[in-house]
Amino acid sequence: MTSLLKIVQTADESQISEFFQESMGKWQSQRRYYTLPEGETKEMESIVTIKFLEQGCDELQKLAQMHELPDAGSFFCGAAVTWESTDVLKARKESQGSTLFGAVGNILCRDRGFAISKPVTAQYYFSNPKTLCLRTEYNGSMFEEELKLIGSKYRTRQTIISRAGEQLMIGQYLEKRVD
Repeated sequence: MTSLLKIVQTADESQISEFFQESMGKWQSQRRYYTLPEGETKEMESIVTIKFLEQGCDELQKLAQMHELPDAGSFFCGAAVTWESTDVLKARKESQGSTLFGAVGNILCRDRGFAISKPVTAQYYFSNPKTLCLRTEYNGSMFEEELKLIGSKYRTRQTIISRAGEQLMIGQYLEKRVD
């Protein structure tokens, strides 16, 4: 007897809302970046704070304006993320910042990209209810991310950065809830 396994990919607004709500709080993020093909490794530690944003809030209205959306209530929900990062090997503060996410259909709008300060969009779907997958493209680069909630105290993330079909960097993260 043969059984078929079908993986359903969805971009349901209630799923993104639930995912953002379950991600709310403060997280300690330990991550490692691998530069390809050389394999140079960079280890970072961050404190990441995630706030759930409800439809129509000031932050999402601002984001809608940045993306020139006709209706300030276009976003079903969103998230505000702040971080402060330290380079573990060099024992020095590396970066700090913030970004906004707004969900409309199967698109996540952001106020900034990974490597640029201009607004960007990402397509998203869920490979299962606890795993959010994103695909962002700009300036000839592609960023593929997977964020997975593991119970209520852990998250894993993986980011693959490519340009012209060649993988340049892999980032792997373990995040532990600290509040």
